[in-house]
Amino acid sequence: TAYKLHKHLEELGIEVGSLKGTMQVIEALERKDLVKRDGTKLFLVENDNYANLENIFSMPMYGLASCGEALAYADGNVDGYLQISKSLFRRDDPAKLFAVKALGDSMNKEGIGDGDYVVFEKSDATDFEGKIVVAVINGMATIKRYKKLAHGMIGLFPQSTNRVHQPIYLDESDAILIAGIFRKVLPVAYVSL
Repeated sequence: TAYKLHKHLEELGIEVGSLKGTMQVIEALERKDLVKRDGTKLFLVENDNYANLENIFSMPMYGLASCGEALAYADGNVDGYLQISKSLFRRDDPAKLFAVKALGDSMNKEGIGDGDYVVFEKSDATDFEGKIVVAVINGMATIKRYKKLAHGMIGLFPQSTNRVHQPIYLDESDAILIAGIFRKVLPVAYVSL
């Protein structure tokens, strides 16, 4: 079995090293219940503990959103897609979800780090009080906590250990688009495009 598999992989141009190495890989796959041997044949084992491709959806990624001043240009173009398990967003409609890449550290108290992917849900809501949002101001995207203030003012507040970050103050009549409400952080350490 190992010899035939080893030769077949070599014929396909896959470098597998020694026959002993191929045997060790087969044994490791057996220990993980991913393959079963029946005489000289190998069979893949169906295992519900592993990702089901039907449970994966493509989430659009719209580039950068500043976690400091609103400096990241929001052009509305999809920069790529993240492959995400629907299980991570059971209560959310996948069609309403999108991601942006955080730029800066003004939201690090909320677990949003520089370079992390941040998932938001598009919303028709008009009340964003106290919620973390991605806001587009003059074509620039920023991630902040939304607060209504006195006298028709809106404050977009950083949540940071770095005291250099300051709130952004707006009038209710200013052109501001709340593109989405925060749902989840996908730490950059665990994401690879």
